[in-house]
Amino acid sequence: MRVIIGSENPAKVSAVQNVFQEFGDVEFVQLNVPSGVSPQPFSDEETIEGAINRATQAFEQGDIGIGLEGGVQMTKYGLFLCNWGALAEQGQPPLVAGGARLLLPDEVAGKLLAGKELGPVMDEYTKKRNIRKNEGAVGIFSNGQVDRAAMFTHIVKLLYGQYSYRKGSYKTS
Repeated sequence: MRVIIGSENPAKVSAVQNVFQEFGDVEFVQLNVPSGVSPQPFSDEETIEGAINRATQAFEQGDIGIGLEGGVQMTKYGLFLCNWGALAEQGQPPLVAGGARLLLPDEVAGKLLAGKELGPVMDEYTKKRNIRKNEGAVGIFSNGQVDRAAMFTHIVKLLYGQYSYRKGSYKTS
């Protein structure tokens, strides 16, 4: 099976490899495909669209395409981190799954609402580099309890579970 990952981000690639390598002979290919949405998705809908776009474009190069996208969602409680994934395969509508939510601090949310992108804001906030390629905002604000790769691994497990269920591999135990 050839699984094309619609990103070269190490946290996203690791998540896909963590899940799919357990299921047989799999070739992984990483492609930097555009999400087709704004650099900072500002709703579940836009973040889902980005994940589907990445998965669909990635699929053109293999048996399965996986797209993972991070964004934010405004609620009456504040601005939440959101993450979505999609799996594309031949002749089927894309599968979609979402991940953990986490309320962003006002200091970070304010910068996003002013038009900045989360990755650079987090680098500035933490005085570190490439937060998005490592622990991510979720890793910082969960104090290391959940990092970005683990969060995306959960999403990929949900996608793989839906995929295997759709293929008739239903587990009864």
